[in-house]
Amino acid sequence: MFQQVTLTEPEREQLRERAAELGVSVPRLLVESALSGVETPSDRREMIAELFEVRRLLATVANNVNQLAKMANISGETGSRDRLNATLSDVDEVLAALRSWTGARR
Repeated sequence: MFQQVTLTEPEREQLRERAAELGVSVPRLLVESALSGVETPSDRREMIAELFEVRRLLATVANNVNQLAKMANISGETGSRDRLNATLSDVDEVLAALRSWTGARR
């Protein structure tokens, strides 16, 4: 199957140089690069967005834990069991996202 790709002259030259370094043709370099599973700039942007979301969730969880700790220190009680359970659920969500990202099991 034939696929046409439009390149600027600097892009064409960079591809030629890279293909020569690797000892492959430009089409072979493009195919292997596209199918190798290496992240693309779009993949990186998506991962960064997900990382910022995890950071936001973690900040929310940290804030809730601090509020619960403050209540416990003042009154000896952790406050609403629902709030504690919700916070623990948030912790589980953040941990699951981090495990998914890093491939960690535990």
